[in-house]
Amino acid sequence: MATHIDPFWRTKTLDQLTPVEWESLCDGCGLCCLQKLEDEDDHSVYYTRIACQLLDLKTCQCTDYPNRKAKVPDCIQLTPGQADQFKWLPPTCGYRLVSERKDLPSWHHLVCGDRKRVHKKHISQSGRMLSEKDVDEDDWEDYLIFRAG
Repeated sequence: MATHIDPFWRTKTLDQLTPVEWESLCDGCGLCCLQKLEDEDDHSVYYTRIACQLLDLKTCQCTDYPNRKAKVPDCIQLTPGQADQFKWLPPTCGYRLVSERKDLPSWHHLVCGDRKRVHKKHISQSGRMLSEKDVDEDDWEDYLIFRAG
């Protein structure tokens, strides 16, 4: 009889993850790399279709992940200690889900084994984004796609 072992994201807290486990939680959707706008009145955060200059618009991967902070100083590097601030991440984000003690969705590569499923299921914005280099910042409001939270 085989013994069932729960996967690490069900048994560990974010603080207990190894660096490899931490990085593997990223589903590759690229949504965290989209530019966001904050409503001055109620502080709601809205995602736009405007991607960071380093984001590959098709694969939704950072084109220079190791050096991203040097090239994009306001790039946010997620850490387990920030879990209480993850509400701005999309509700499908593996980091947010694990921090909220929820399970990963069936399309997540750790569950299904297919890193492209996030694109096939249209969770990512692959092929539907514009680079921040191509859109004037004053026009970003024209490209809102959803509200965070």
